[in-house]
Amino acid sequence: MSERIFKGRPVVKGTATAEALVSKGGFNTLASYQHSLMFGDKTGKCSDQNNPDLYKKPIAGKALCMPQTIGSTTGGLVLYCAAAMTRQPACLLFSKEIDSLAAAGAILADVWTENSMPTVDNLGDEFLSYVQTGDRITVEPDGTVRVSRE
Repeated sequence: MSERIFKGRPVVKGTATAEALVSKGGFNTLASYQHSLMFGDKTGKCSDQNNPDLYKKPIAGKALCMPQTIGSTTGGLVLYCAAAMTRQPACLLFSKEIDSLAAAGAILADVWTENSMPTVDNLGDEFLSYVQTGDRITVEPDGTVRVSRE
């Protein structure tokens, strides 16, 4: 088993251990969660057909690894609603700096629900180049992210 350690900035502090789900492109929050929030898909399968890395894959409970979020101004509200409905990722990991809308959604979920999503940004391009869907991710409160694979 190999392990790589990356250090980012904790936006929402917490711990999480989950399987990685990686998007090399931006994550459109509204398009990705539209079916889950509107039609009751409890697995939170990604409904964004423009994201081949994630399309039709369950997001709920995964370590969602991405460069950044893209899309509408509802992004933060969508993340909060996903957490309120227990369909949120286990954690959000950004290679770039998080945008204010995604940060607001992660923070609101942490404050207003019992379903926190530890969130770390500024993990760097090397993080996104290294991590693969299926890797085991461990997040620590100080922004340390461990990526393990067999």
